[in-house]
Amino acid sequence: MSRLAHTVVSPSPIGGSYKLHTSALSTLPRDLVTLGDYSAEQIGALVESAADFKRKTKYEGQSFHPDEPLKGKTIAMLFSKRSTRTRVASESSIAYLGGHAMFLGKDDIQLGVNESLRDSAQVISSMVDGVFARVGAHEEITTLAQYSTVPVVNALCDENHPTQILADLLTIWEVFGQRQEGSLFGVLKGLNVAWIGDSNNIVYEMLAAMPKCGMNMSVCTPSKYPIPEPIRQRAAIDAQKASASVTYCHDPIAAVQGADIIVTDTWVSMGQEAEKAQRMIDFDGYQVSMDMAAKGNANKDWIFMHCLPRKPEEVTDEVFYSDRSVVFQEAENRKWTILAAFNALFSKR
Repeated sequence: MSRLAHTVVSPSPIGGSYKLHTSALSTLPRDLVTLGDYSAEQIGALVESAADFKRKTKYEGQSFHPDEPLKGKTIAMLFSKRSTRTRVASESSIAYLGGHAMFLGKDDIQLGVNESLRDSAQVISSMVDGVFARVGAHEEITTLAQYSTVPVVNALCDENHPTQILADLLTIWEVFGQRQEGSLFGVLKGLNVAWIGDSNNIVYEMLAAMPKCGMNMSVCTPSKYPIPEPIRQRAAIDAQKASASVTYCHDPIAAVQGADIIVTDTWVSMGQEAEKAQRMIDFDGYQVSMDMAAKGNANKDWIFMHCLPRKPEEVTDEVFYSDRSVVFQEAENRKWTILAAFNALFSKR
């Protein structure tokens, strides 16, 4: 861990200074596969650290980490799926920390082709200091983590997207912290989040993180696309411990009732292109709109979030480009949360 002290956080959009969960940073698991493996305090520590990096860089002119915690270190970026935000955020974060990013796309190496993932994990990790992997199946990221000798951070798999949800939490803190100044959990607890969309890795990761942070969730998916029972059970346990609630339905109007935050994502994830025609039918009525929020009686100051890229059928232009939309702030925050995760996990080695 760097000797640069992260003792207070005061991101420019949020007034005041707050003690960080600094001790939790030293207790993080070696890998970041899913936020389901992290406690609320550990999640909070990463979000607060991200806010501190954002403040120092954007508002105090710190263009690089003064300690260069990744100096002399190489981070392998294994991307079997294309990316915009994740790649830009990760490469710029590694540069900020003084390290070298080695991008390895699906056509560059034999990741799972002519060589097992287990063997690839052992070989690659013997030559680098950290692995940031954007893969397909969940078992691919867990295999990499199991057999790697260096920390592995999940850049995306079909079940999880932890750095995205860290960015969402930072964005929510910034937005609602403007309205009600307070610590991270003081702001997050009690907020109502409505998910309107597919049963996919984004909502799975939200369910792994938000209920344990005290946030209420209303999850709406078409009946053909239910949330897997193990994910529901874990979310229920986390919600009970944090005095939060998680409900499920198939009616978007009902789901947004009382919502502070309305979230959606693509209806057709990478690899599901052949299902597009049927999915357009199945998701009829799921487009987020001002009319949906009004009919469902969302809270008057509700905001809209989307991890991008966005397609018009998912949300109207009226919402997407409105003052309620925080999608570009959310996208930028991918950098700060990835930076915090890399600093916390890769600089330890």
